Amino acid sequence: MEKRKVKALALFSGGLDSSLAIKLIKDQGIEVIALNFVSHFFGGKNEKAEKMAKQLGVKLEYVDFSKHHMDIMKNPVYGRGKNMNPCIDCHALMFKFAGELLKEYDADFLISGEVLGQRPMSQNSSSLEKVKKLSKKGDIILRPLSAKNLPLSQPEIDGLVDREKLMDISGRSRTRQIALAEEMGLVDYPTPAGGCLLTDPAYSKRLKIIEEDGLLEDENSNIFHLLKKGRFYRFEKRKYLFVGRTKEENEEILKYKTFGDFFIRGKSVGGPYIIGYGGLSEAETEFAKDLFSKYCKFKGEKEVEIFFNEKPMKVMEINNNQVEEQIKKYQIVMK
Repeated sequence: MEKRKVKALALFSGGLDSSLAIKLIKDQGIEVIALNFVSHFFGGKNEKAEKMAKQLGVKLEYVDFSKHHMDIMKNPVYGRGKNMNPCIDCHALMFKFAGELLKEYDADFLISGEVLGQRPMSQNSSSLEKVKKLSKKGDIILRPLSAKNLPLSQPEIDGLVDREKLMDISGRSRTRQIALAEEMGLVDYPTPAGGCLLTDPAYSKRLKIIEEDGLLEDENSNIFHLLKKGRFYRFEKRKYLFVGRTKEENEEILKYKTFGDFFIRGKSVGGPYIIGYGGLSEAETEFAKDLFSKYCKFKGEKEVEIFFNEKPMKVMEINNNQVEEQIKKYQIVMK
């Protein structure tokens, strides 16, 4: 009777560390399935992850846990980092979800690219233990890059994995990972970057306002996406404007044009796409029109034509000084 092949499920971002973790396990003859977790703030179908999965020769699956992720964001057991990031709770939730998929994929254990000490708050030895405990999957979690610096995992104890072929990497330097990638023949891996918007101070500043306004709920995900780019204005509680600055940002805003009270775009001239949300007053709506006029090529100095909810209308030249004062009052600057 043919011996059943050992399988592992990997938390996979498409970055270097998670790729190396997969390669270390796969090179031991273990089948690995890569799981890319999708929330409103990270993950999702992307070329980076697809390319790395293909290079590694592993199957890539996307796991949407957005709603559950929102639940832990509101009240994380271990709190948040410097921004809106509940890293410990988030990692635990990913392991919990992955653990629940073991049966579906006929897999034996879980791996990740976490490195001991790489992130002082969320990847120290205490935090890694908290993740194991909170996920309730701690006995089957293996971190190949730092395994020799950590207690034996169950897959090692059971002889599914050879501990001697794992690593003892720790700290923030990536010198050893880069050398290991070269040794393993991995190429075109992405440079390190914050893949999670919740670690970004500017985005977190905006999202914190949404939380304070009582809108940090899964059903308000359109707002979370609109906050990612462009200009953001808040008049008062739950009353906002989202304003594009570039062609790329306009294209993103266009995806949500039916979301709010109104959608503005140029008719006779190019300019920002604008969404108003929250039952805006007549004065606030006029300000939105003035913003279009100010940020189009005529800079508010002549009459322009716009589409307001796809109905054509004219916007007169504006008082730029007055509009500037309103901008200072309402704009939430990303810095």
